[in-house]
Amino acid sequence: MWWSRASEQDVNPARKVPGDLAAGRSVALLQGGRRLRRRVLGDFAVGCLAASPQGARWLRCRVLGGAMGRSVGARAFQASVALACLALSPSSATLAAQTPATAERVTFDEAIRRAVEKNPSSAIAAAGILRAEALLSDARSASRVQVNGNVTTTTLNSGVEFQGSTVTPRNQLSASLDVRLPLYAPARWARTAQAADAKRVAEASADQVRRQTTLATADTYLTIIARRRVVDANVRARDVATAHFDFARELQEKGAGSRLNELRAQQEVSLDEGLVESSRLALYRAQEALGVLLVADGPVDATDEPLFAIPADAEAGFTGIASRPDGSPGRTALPGAEQAPADGSPERLALRDAGQAPSLLARADLKLFATEQQAAERVLGDSSKDRLPYLEGVFQPSTTYPSQFFLPQNSWRFLMQVSVPLFDSGQREGQRRERQAAVDVSRATFARALAAARSEVRAAREAVASAERGLASARAAADQARQVVDIVNISFRAGAATNIEVIDAEGRGRDADTAVGVAEDTLRRARLELLTSIGRFPD
Repeated sequence: MWWSRASEQDVNPARKVPGDLAAGRSVALLQGGRRLRRRVLGDFAVGCLAASPQGARWLRCRVLGGAMGRSVGARAFQASVALACLALSPSSATLAAQTPATAERVTFDEAIRRAVEKNPSSAIAAAGILRAEALLSDARSASRVQVNGNVTTTTLNSGVEFQGSTVTPRNQLSASLDVRLPLYAPARWARTAQAADAKRVAEASADQVRRQTTLATADTYLTIIARRRVVDANVRARDVATAHFDFARELQEKGAGSRLNELRAQQEVSLDEGLVESSRLALYRAQEALGVLLVADGPVDATDEPLFAIPADAEAGFTGIASRPDGSPGRTALPGAEQAPADGSPERLALRDAGQAPSLLARADLKLFATEQQAAERVLGDSSKDRLPYLEGVFQPSTTYPSQFFLPQNSWRFLMQVSVPLFDSGQREGQRRERQAAVDVSRATFARALAAARSEVRAAREAVASAERGLASARAAADQARQVVDIVNISFRAGAATNIEVIDAEGRGRDADTAVGVAEDTLRRARLELLTSIGRFPD
């Protein structure tokens, strides 16, 4: 305390002066103390402190303790009282107890649907498809009819006449049409097919973007479920620790316990309170992450737990892709594509029939890589068409007003134009080599992705089996830990167990409950990984 024993004796003369004098001095001192505290603290501070029993006792001790002006400065005392007022104020307790706004709750299917519909990545992918369609329309127009018009007015310095007839008028208006149709244009037809391939690549890329968005949403959704399990486990541990602390404090108050046991129990409560707060913050951050994926205005919470049922044909879901003896994927075929030879063999990818187990090509990422490989192979196969001739028919009707003397007013002509590439100084050969390199890259990329996909299927199947065994063990351990906690608490109340044993059992029980939540999350993620690896998620 900031006052001294000497000052306490000095300001309490009632202990030294007997009788009425002592009583009168005590009354005067109390009245003076009230005036002093109102002058130093102000009516507001006095009202705040007087509203609380603890504040009233604190204020009475400070006033009757004496010599406030001599011990501390008035301003410092005002500051300390202001802090005490804030601590005892009901509004400060209300501010400390405020919680974040209630999060929107969605189901798993609704979260996936909203993420695919509203996520900006899906809009970007859709714009890529529109661009590919525009390029396809541009390529098609080059091999179709082209019609152009031309209007010309001519003014000479003077007209030409012969024997009273106008040979060349001074002012003349001419109009003509130019109608062109490619009759034999293999290079342009090839570019049209290549543009169609580019559109399919854009569509496959959009599917891959949707797949990535769906997987990110599912992962965040499962994270929310797992972190809520951790919060529940920490809350249960805190409640058990609180009950133990209340009992230890009760024993201490009755004189049957010890201060050490009470502090140990209180320490466990404080530890669990910290774990509850940290786990709730982690849960809130996961909800905010889901809200970002769903383009929501705030956090979004999960309401249900997806089952992720494994289909019966999942075992054969990864065997549907043919491969070369060296492990690289076979060539894929697009409708109408002219394939370039690969190592002298016309290998093609053997796809399964509709009634059989699905192949790995159901995966959006492998579809994208396969489509890119197909497009690159088509471009390479069309390289020879750049050397073929180009035949075009041209029809040009025209009219002139006024007409010239030696030419008719209306006329037309039809032309057949052939263009043959003869020498380009190696340009086409360089383009062919570049296209061959692109094919090699696409094949290597597809082979790497295919090998990784097969490995993912095997690893996912093993992960599911391991997670199921781990969850069974974790649940058994949690049940055993709860029984241990109950037995130890009963033994402690009966005096057969120590406080340390209770705290140790509570900690192990909390860890066991947390392990169950982690094991459940591991199993859900393993099942999701298996469905994703065989192309069953997203559907």
